[in-house]
Amino acid sequence: MWELVKSGGWMMLPIILSSIVAMAIVAERIWTLRASRVTPEHLLGQVWVWIKDKQLNKDKLKELRADSPLGEILAAGLANSKHGREIMKECIEEAAQRVIHELERYISTLGTIAAMAPLLGLLGTVLGMIDIFSAFTGSGMTTNASVLAGGISKALITTAAGLMVGIPAVFFHRFLLRRIDELVVGMEQEAIKLVEVVQGDRDVDLSGSKA
Repeated sequence: MWELVKSGGWMMLPIILSSIVAMAIVAERIWTLRASRVTPEHLLGQVWVWIKDKQLNKDKLKELRADSPLGEILAAGLANSKHGREIMKECIEEAAQRVIHELERYISTLGTIAAMAPLLGLLGTVLGMIDIFSAFTGSGMTTNASVLAGGISKALITTAAGLMVGIPAVFFHRFLLRRIDELVVGMEQEAIKLVEVVQGDRDVDLSGSKA
């Protein structure tokens, strides 16, 4: 393995660094975007119990904000529920924008690595090919097919390495974006239920609520 890295030349360094960063981002985001952390089960039902028992106060709202991203959204709506339906919805939307921004942290960086790694590999191959042909031209030697083939195979190592980093990065970039979309839809549904029950527009069955 080390021999392959050495054969690839100095362009292997940014490719290896990109792979380390990509792996760290994927591991951190998969851990952070757990459904149990973002949208805890029965959270909305617990909030409704607090409301019915008149236990909802500043301390409960503070606890709710610190509980989870969904809790932060629900707390923003509850804190402004006395101002009417529209104000409550606006506050929920503002909180949701902050939460979504946090959920999408590092995702753009992962997408950049997915696009950049193959290009770095290709650049390494092009530079390697230039060095190979420059060496033959400068020395005035007759081109030996076996030597030339060996040089080209070494130059192609960076392209292979770039693809090995870029392909998984593309997969996990799409995977994490899909997970964020699913979590956002789930939080939106729970926020709508909260507005409806608090404003008394209609009864909502919270027993089957995901959150």
